Amino acid sequence: MGKMPRISGREMMQFLQRRGFSVVRIRGSHHVMTSGSVQTSVPVHGNQSLKTGTLRKILRDVDLTPAEFEALLNP
Repeated sequence: MGKMPRISGREMMQFLQRRGFSVVRIRGSHHVMTSGSVQTSVPVHGNQSLKTGTLRKILRDVDLTPAEFEALLNP
């Protein structure tokens, strides 16, 4: 596996919404999304890319490996 893909917070929100997540609340730039008992927070700062650690944390929250995420992102 190579580098993690560069994706913005807005693009991550769209990806999660396609996977069945919905926005529960917004506080500042942090959008809390949930699907059943799974919850994660996605920071949206314009078109800035998510930092690698933040992206990895979101993927851990939604139980996806980086390889699975990359496969689903680019079908």
